[in-house]
Amino acid sequence: MSKSKLFLTSCVSLVTTAMVFAIRGDIANPMAAAFHLTNQQLGLIFSPAFWCFTVAIFISGGLVDAVGMRTLHILSAIGYFVGIGLVIFAPRPSGPVASIFDNAGTMLLYAGFMIMGLSQGLVEGVINPLVATVYSDRKTQRLNMMHAWWPGGMIIGGLTAVALTDLFHATWEIKLATILVPALAYFVLALSQRYPATERVQSNVSTSQMWREAAKPGFILLLFCMLLTSAIELGPDQWFPAVMQALAPKLQGVLYLVYTAGLVFLLRTFGSGIAHRSPVATLLMCSALAGVGLYWLGSLQPGAGVSVAFAAATVFGLGKSFLWPTMLGLTSERYPRGGALLMSLMGGAGMASVAVVLPVMGANIDSGGPGAALQMMSSLSVILVIVFSGIWLYVRSSTRSRQEAHVAP
Repeated sequence: MSKSKLFLTSCVSLVTTAMVFAIRGDIANPMAAAFHLTNQQLGLIFSPAFWCFTVAIFISGGLVDAVGMRTLHILSAIGYFVGIGLVIFAPRPSGPVASIFDNAGTMLLYAGFMIMGLSQGLVEGVINPLVATVYSDRKTQRLNMMHAWWPGGMIIGGLTAVALTDLFHATWEIKLATILVPALAYFVLALSQRYPATERVQSNVSTSQMWREAAKPGFILLLFCMLLTSAIELGPDQWFPAVMQALAPKLQGVLYLVYTAGLVFLLRTFGSGIAHRSPVATLLMCSALAGVGLYWLGSLQPGAGVSVAFAAATVFGLGKSFLWPTMLGLTSERYPRGGALLMSLMGGAGMASVAVVLPVMGANIDSGGPGAALQMMSSLSVILVIVFSGIWLYVRSSTRSRQEAHVAP
């Protein structure tokens, strides 16, 4: 078993997952035109990708122990091949359709994005316990380094789509097909690797013991925190290009997203040791910075200067940098007997939170403008700061008590 090759395979599969997010947004308009879709119909076609992502993360927690991480990793790559193929080769309707379920072409679109959503969830459900198992002594650090390739994949996908449009005037089908390149790469890598059993299986922890870990109050509290950290990290990201275009129109809104993604990539790659040394303190500081950044961004007036907008985006980027992977690392470190189940529950809760918060943000944008939506999201960080402060004080007090008991005569 090669730790480095398994880590590389995990990173490449995460790049594939992120590229789907980036390129799907880029091809939305030309694909809708090709299939004569309304915005409502397009939203209906895209929606199963998010919910299937969530469902696949949840179910993979039990499957990785029974089926094996290697099998699910390979299956996720096959899902990308099938899903992308269905979308590209779906027959175009001759005109508008009353319902997407009344036409073979739009049905295949729906099925294709649903299968890609399942593959995305399987990737997340496999690579988190895989890295936690392979690097059991540095879980938080290595999870942060691996999850650097989420923003890395967003950058790769976004810039690839821009380059194909500006330089080659490529069709939306060609842009979507570029996702097959990393999918094929990690498919070949996964086929050639020997995967370990999960940490839970290696420790001979029973299924009932694993579920008892999920019922512990401390884990339930972390699960609640995951709902909020995911909301303030990934919710604004989905709206960021449009929101920043409205608040700071002197520069293309998508460039702010690329900038913050690059910042997160660098911090997770080269600063992951910070989160490893003190995960709770890292989560506390990141929550505070994310809240300040979102509130500052929300206070920008239309026509704000580029330098001020970038300063506010920098604070937000610093804040969101370590949230998702550090939550996973903290869970795995504090509840190792929970195995892949607890990590899948955390990841699934995070994606479900994003699926819920996106329409809430949209409603706030419609009613109060983009600034109001960002400031509304910043209020969630106040709750996180209070909760993480309590956890940090509790952990510090417990550590000090153990140290005093150890040195007592």
